[in-house]
Amino acid sequence: MTTTARRRLPIGAEYRPGAGTHCRVWAPAAREVDVVFDGRDAAPATPLRHEGDGYFSALVEQARPGARYRYRLDGQEAFPDPASRWQPEGPHGPSEVVALDAYEWGDADWPGVDAKGQVLYEMHIGTFTPEGTYAAAETHLEFLRDLGITVLELMPVNEFNGPFGWGYDGVNLFAPTRLYGTPDELRHFVDRAHGLGLGVILDVVYNHFGPSGNYLAHFSPHYISKRYKNEWGEAINFDGAESGPVREFFACNAEYWIREFHFDGLRLDATQCLFDASETHIVAEVARRARAAAGRRSVYLCAENEPQHAEIARPVERGGHGLDAMWNDDFHHSAVVAATGACEAYYSETRGTPQELISALKWGFLYQGQWYQWQKQRRGHPALDLPATAFIQFLQNHDQVANSARGQRLHQLTTPGRYRALTALTLLTPGTPLLFQGQEFAASTPFLYFARHEDELDRLIRKGRQEFMTQFPNIASEEGGKLLALPAEEETFRRCKLDHAERERHADAVRLHRELLRLRREDPVFSRCDAQRMHGAVLAPEAFLLRFFGDAGDDRLLLVNLGATLPLYPMPEPLLAPPAGMGWKLLWHSEDPRYGGNGMIEPDGEHGWRLPAHALAVLVPHRMEKDDGRSHPEQDALGGEQ
Repeated sequence: MTTTARRRLPIGAEYRPGAGTHCRVWAPAAREVDVVFDGRDAAPATPLRHEGDGYFSALVEQARPGARYRYRLDGQEAFPDPASRWQPEGPHGPSEVVALDAYEWGDADWPGVDAKGQVLYEMHIGTFTPEGTYAAAETHLEFLRDLGITVLELMPVNEFNGPFGWGYDGVNLFAPTRLYGTPDELRHFVDRAHGLGLGVILDVVYNHFGPSGNYLAHFSPHYISKRYKNEWGEAINFDGAESGPVREFFACNAEYWIREFHFDGLRLDATQCLFDASETHIVAEVARRARAAAGRRSVYLCAENEPQHAEIARPVERGGHGLDAMWNDDFHHSAVVAATGACEAYYSETRGTPQELISALKWGFLYQGQWYQWQKQRRGHPALDLPATAFIQFLQNHDQVANSARGQRLHQLTTPGRYRALTALTLLTPGTPLLFQGQEFAASTPFLYFARHEDELDRLIRKGRQEFMTQFPNIASEEGGKLLALPAEEETFRRCKLDHAERERHADAVRLHRELLRLRREDPVFSRCDAQRMHGAVLAPEAFLLRFFGDAGDDRLLLVNLGATLPLYPMPEPLLAPPAGMGWKLLWHSEDPRYGGNGMIEPDGEHGWRLPAHALAVLVPHRMEKDDGRSHPEQDALGGEQ
């Protein structure tokens, strides 16, 4: 085996039963490369043959799964494999050969995940359970399935330095971190999720490498680009000299997670920092390779992109990069301001008004090329042509919860009524909703920024974090600055671990999410996720409506009041009018006592309407009977009469 023809990926160590382990690495900075093994019974050091173009390879017949190895460059220092499949001692230790086909999959009939009808759930394995392992997280999958979640979105699981962290400072991008379990335990997690009907996508970071444990520069200086300024670290070389193997490295990584671990897609982190002037952008190349690796299965690809370059979620044939969806920060920012009234720092360009919320739910991004004063530049690209499923909407995610003085959840920063109403707004409207772990049971645990490296690096990270957070005036104050947790302290990490017993103590919050997701899934109008058939109108400074048009008058009217109790009189708004011969009747409302609310009368009164404070109501048409003066509601979407 002297070529890549029989390999799964063009780089890394791949074991084949009866043949040995084939090692291949791109190391143009070296003249000679040897693979050296650890341990008393280790295979002897083996020189790799220089293939040309910077690649070295060799078949090591004695190397079996479990063998630990490094690549020695020019007879001097040895380093872990850049495409290591497993780093059992962490990023500074040796790589380990793994058996590629040892795991027996049980998901042969799994169809994958497409863009429509999904409900995402962002999960950090290290804090999702006290144990912080894949095996422990598995025990909660049935609950999430029954809640109405359809796709789990794992925060990065690539190997990173230190005993804990978010995972976005990865250095071994092909190696699942040793902190959460073995590679096969990750496979079992995905397999179990598929058996329960849950998809699993993975958050990947292709915009920079972590600051500790990254040895790629010893193999080639061409991994890094000096042409671009990257806010997260050194930019990756996707379009400069010798960028071909670098692009291949990342495209292979996308293929690897889909093919070898059966992930149902990827979430690409901070794609605005993937700088590439090539004819085919690296995002489009990653998307192509990921879909090809899935074969007959569907995969779901989404991205974070702060400047809102809408072409990322546009099909390739229409000039886009071919992803399915993007995170919609604009909806989040407007909703948070509506909930809390705090419009500062990057929230300063939204006011949380009814029109903002209507526009974000109807058109996706609020900024599609307008001037953005906070950044003193135009922000966003036109996105009016994209479907609602192209926008992922959320009230919480890992960044946004952590970007507060105490890492508090939104329900702790607003009134219960407003929070229930905004939750319903997020889960019933056409965009793709995302929940952050613990949101479904109103978790009291914070989510803070945590990472531990080495002393000097920890000091620099703490300083950088404090400087970033001072964009918020309260945190910039002497008192506010003292509230920030120390990222490198184990207590900071420990405090973020969820307490799943709160599901019972906060059963009203669980019930709220479960019944809203059932309504979204089963109602014939909401389940369409069609923003083109949804229209809105402002009713008051903190109140608005959304009208969802069904078939033959089977409409839904969603009334939202985030302000004081609102009598509607007069009512010169045509979207309030029921279909011909019909009236409006409550189908669902956020003030149901089972959710912790205080009850609600029918808004559609004989002479005028009354919208209670901090509430959301869903109305359905019902036929007005004249014989006895009483109304007889239609069967509702949940299968019972109201």
